[in-house]
Amino acid sequence: MTTPSGRVFAIGDIHGCAGELETLLTGLALTAGDTLIFVGDYIDRGPDSRAVVDLMLDVQRRTELTSVFLKGNHEDMCLAYLGRPGHWGEVWLSNGGRHALVSYGLHPDASPVEVLDALPERHLRFFEELATFHITGSHLVVHAGVRPDRRWTEQDEEDLLWIREDFISRPHALPQTVVFGHTPQRTVLVDLPYKVGIDTGCVYGGMLTALELGSQELVQVRRGERRVRRSALQGMRATLGGLFSGRRA
Repeated sequence: MTTPSGRVFAIGDIHGCAGELETLLTGLALTAGDTLIFVGDYIDRGPDSRAVVDLMLDVQRRTELTSVFLKGNHEDMCLAYLGRPGHWGEVWLSNGGRHALVSYGLHPDASPVEVLDALPERHLRFFEELATFHITGSHLVVHAGVRPDRRWTEQDEEDLLWIREDFISRPHALPQTVVFGHTPQRTVLVDLPYKVGIDTGCVYGGMLTALELGSQELVQVRRGERRVRRSALQGMRATLGGLFSGRRA
């Protein structure tokens, strides 16, 4: 567990939306001591996965900030496709991986060997070093969620990266509020004190969302826009409706 000195932002699924990410990072007006926690799914489906990873590496180099990069199920699939530890690599290409390969100048059906030859070493190292969770204060940040009926020591990594409805529809007994992405919603899902979902489907025409964990301010950029919107998390209601249709892995 960490005790940051500045503001702490959790940032939802990016999926290759590099322009919106750049706008969001600028809009956060980051200062020394701030912490950024990314929930994963940097790549796939959107227009420029490679540029998103380059932006992540730029953030990582900013020594005045603390940056935490979590693994999403899409990085998990990518690593499995490349023969590294992971899950469901055989379906990566059909779940947005082809868009990522094109952003690297590759054929959309490039083989694992071809991908490894073309992928910058720093990008592969970034994927391999991603964390699976981060605890800060009263918040647990993971990509997908937790198994509600299990203690923390009993949680499985695959659930942290892949779980959906079993987590979203039920309360859990962990002491932290779980901040997660993975399941795209048209608005932020708020079910306090249990969970807050911050994947607002930027790649589907929704918004890229950052939540400041202390003030509970939302900072968002709508797909295709280059301005930030600010609002308060307080007062938003939990809902299982408003899911983006056609969502897959």
